Amino acid sequence: MTLLAPTEPTFDAAAMVAQAETALADIAAARASVGRVIFGQESVVEQVLVAILAGGHALLVGVPGLAKTKLVETLGVVLGLDARRVQFTPDLMPSDIVGTEVMDQNADGRRSFRFVRGPVFAQLLMADEINRASPRTQSALLQSMQEYHVTVAGERHDLPAPFHVLATQNPLEQEGTYPLPEAQLDRFLCQVDVPYPTIDAERRILMATTGVSEERAAAVMTAERLREIQMLVRRMPVPETVVEAILSLVRSARPGHGSKEADAHVAWGPGPRASQALMTCVRARALYEGRLAPSIDDVRALAEPILQHRMALNFAARADGTGVRDVIATLSRAIG
Repeated sequence: MTLLAPTEPTFDAAAMVAQAETALADIAAARASVGRVIFGQESVVEQVLVAILAGGHALLVGVPGLAKTKLVETLGVVLGLDARRVQFTPDLMPSDIVGTEVMDQNADGRRSFRFVRGPVFAQLLMADEINRASPRTQSALLQSMQEYHVTVAGERHDLPAPFHVLATQNPLEQEGTYPLPEAQLDRFLCQVDVPYPTIDAERRILMATTGVSEERAAAVMTAERLREIQMLVRRMPVPETVVEAILSLVRSARPGHGSKEADAHVAWGPGPRASQALMTCVRARALYEGRLAPSIDDVRALAEPILQHRMALNFAARADGTGVRDVIATLSRAIG
């Protein structure tokens, strides 16, 4: 009997280009719709949308009042997702997030348990001030982010697809908070720093939000269409030069791997999950920017949001006032 070698799926370049061009139009429409509500903050919108297009979760870090909640609500409308919001507090329990079982009694007097789903059963969940919840509640949410299902009373309950978590943190107030451990931070595809708006953007905010009516975003795609684009992102080819740039950047951020910058300032560096995040995000950013292939510039642009929550500086660096962003910027300039 002759055994035939398995055949690889044929790569139809023309079909992929056609799908990518359609995706470019959909993403451009999403950008325009978000821009009617969120003024300025182009880099924030870009990084959050890139994280969603890449199929991951994002951690938004910024002081109160910078439209983080408004951004999540707007993305839910624009992308056609079932969006929900949970305000995290120290007394929040895991069952408040994932759901719980309640006892029902029918007309015959028979009793049975029924699972009541929690707010985690959404396509887009905003975890507001996630570091205010206890570690037990944080773990319940972060396990859902990793496994895409929850287990209650021995029964598995799958989360809807797509499923994305956009969590927020206030970098100023630390009293009464429970900082996320490094292993749990690693589950976020990227960390998005939300800065203050420029004066022109703030002027537009004042004029647009203090009148009788406000501009509202419109839906431009469905959850099914978003899933199609996410699958397209996974199938996009990445040039060998970009792959080498990703490997060079991530490995140079680890002490003991030949990088003088890392040896001098880094206590521990990013693992392979950072490389995986960059591989998917550079593809998504290329589509977001209207291109059909990623470049090394995409690697440099995404280095900070991908790496900054996956590495820590040593005591000497902190004593010298060196920040993690400074180290990443130095490493980024060395690639390519």
